[in-house]
Amino acid sequence: MKKILVLLSLIIITFSLYAERDSIAQEKSLVYRLNIRREIGPAIWRQTKQAFDEAKEMDVDYVVINMNTYGGAVVQADSIRTKILNSDIPVFVFIDNNAASAGALISIACDKIYMREGGSIGAATVVNQTGQAMPDKYQSYMRAIMRATAESHGRDTIIEGRDTIYKWKRDPKIAEAMVDQRLAVKGIIDTSKVLTFTPQEAQKHGYCDGVAETVEEMLQKENISNYEMAQYRATSLEKLIGFLVNPILQGILIMIIVGGIYFELQTPGVGFPLIASITAAIIYFSPLYLEGLAENYEILIFVIGVALLAVEIFVIPGFGIAGILGIVGIVTGLALSMIDNFGFSFEAHQLEQLFKALGMVSIFTILSIVLSIMLSKRLLESKKWAFALHVEEKLEEGFIGVDAAINENIGKTGECKTVLRPSGKVVIDGDLYDAVSLHGEFIEKGSLVKVIKFLSGQIYVEEIEK
Repeated sequence: MKKILVLLSLIIITFSLYAERDSIAQEKSLVYRLNIRREIGPAIWRQTKQAFDEAKEMDVDYVVINMNTYGGAVVQADSIRTKILNSDIPVFVFIDNNAASAGALISIACDKIYMREGGSIGAATVVNQTGQAMPDKYQSYMRAIMRATAESHGRDTIIEGRDTIYKWKRDPKIAEAMVDQRLAVKGIIDTSKVLTFTPQEAQKHGYCDGVAETVEEMLQKENISNYEMAQYRATSLEKLIGFLVNPILQGILIMIIVGGIYFELQTPGVGFPLIASITAAIIYFSPLYLEGLAENYEILIFVIGVALLAVEIFVIPGFGIAGILGIVGIVTGLALSMIDNFGFSFEAHQLEQLFKALGMVSIFTILSIVLSIMLSKRLLESKKWAFALHVEEKLEEGFIGVDAAINENIGKTGECKTVLRPSGKVVIDGDLYDAVSLHGEFIEKGSLVKVIKFLSGQIYVEEIEK
């Protein structure tokens, strides 16, 4: 009986241990980590979408953004902000030093904000590439989305005696003060500075939920200790796009595009230069299009430019307006694809950016043409490449050249040695020649004829009326 009781006890203990282990396994959280450690732009927006889609498929419990950025494009930052606000998965951000400008907007959208000692959040004024503040219409938009993002976290209801106080979890006025130095927040900042918080300041005013040195420490402070960590990995396509937007590679692609067009115009019908040019154009425009720089109309300008140049070369004799417009279209399309179209208003700094792009394209275009001219002679004369005829047609092998002296017979008279039907033989100054009736009519043997013209090695004659 005792043995049976001991056996039953062991079975119960064993099942209890298995049940406890299964319970622990079920309670383990899945955390998904996304690193944002560069300028906010189209690439970061694409990666964020991919990360959130993957996190949803994996059914994770938390998304953690590890952030260190000085800002970037407002358009993409707003898209990322919206993605976070609409997420069913709680999103935490760990600010590893900097969350400036667009980074501050993204951080404020998150459910929890943790900062590392020495970090900062704020300075969300919209600036251009030289660091100068943009006009007020841009600041107004940024103030609105910063305010709305802060308000999205709601308010706490505080009852003190008979008074009911509603306190914002993240004060919208503070969010606005991060954008506009004209806004003052009592006890925090006056009207001469744009607001930026240290970790302690942010924690005091509701813009930081805690200070931590690592993501792991942040999770521990949020009582998330039993978890597995998954991390976003950039796809091969993302890595390829990052490689293709390198300025040096873009310059090489411009040279291939222009050089391919030049060689195809020099040796029409060869095909390979045109294929190389089209391939280079696709490689050039594709990453810029995905990055949000190249627009449809800019690519269309380039295509129209190539078409106009082709028309000038193959259809219209000489070189005129179509050719000039073609070159301008090609250079303009390549240059405009390099610059951001959002907020472009022909201000001084933006014109400088445009001129830099035009200068780069022009330099590589001229360099390509010079190299193409230098290489074309060697390629066309080279017997290794089928760009030109290099076969020697020898007389002993049956090849006969046309004697240009026959041209001197124009205006002379002769006699038909045979009937011209309409071709035949004629005798001129005692020499026998092949001849063709000028108008295609038959000319009888013995008739007198006059040489009217000499074309492509052939004499054309006309009968002399008696």
